[in-house]
Amino acid sequence: MSLQLALPLDARAIAGILPHRAPFLFLDSVDSVIPGEEITGRKVVGEGEPWATGHFPGRPVFPGVLILEAFAQLSGVLFSLQRASDPAEVRPLLLAIDKAKFRRVVVPGDTLLLRVRVLQRREQAHRVRAEARVGDELAAEAELLLSQNGRAD
Repeated sequence: MSLQLALPLDARAIAGILPHRAPFLFLDSVDSVIPGEEITGRKVVGEGEPWATGHFPGRPVFPGVLILEAFAQLSGVLFSLQRASDPAEVRPLLLAIDKAKFRRVVVPGDTLLLRVRVLQRREQAHRVRAEARVGDELAAEAELLLSQNGRAD
């Protein structure tokens, strides 16, 4: 990797890599990177976030689809960092989600510890395994396919 990183990356630094912005940026930090292999990060689930008033009123539960989005965003950071000296030039696209399982309810106040590990690498696509934990407890897991060009080749 030709880019020098000062870890952890905060949400502002992540926004310099990904095109996502609030309220659709679901990473608060990137804590570690092994280029081309693995990345870890965090999402602090806040009570005042836009989803909290409607999912579900009086008893908010962080939507599983947003955990999947956090996986995709963390995967996108890993993919971007290994593909260019200017990672903002790379725009990985999510092609598929497989084997998604939600093991624990995630609520405001929880911190999701996110980990993405590369399973398979091709020229333009990567298959990754992602996990989200709250403390030592597995909250969600999935496999994702991401591509630079919107195709799996």
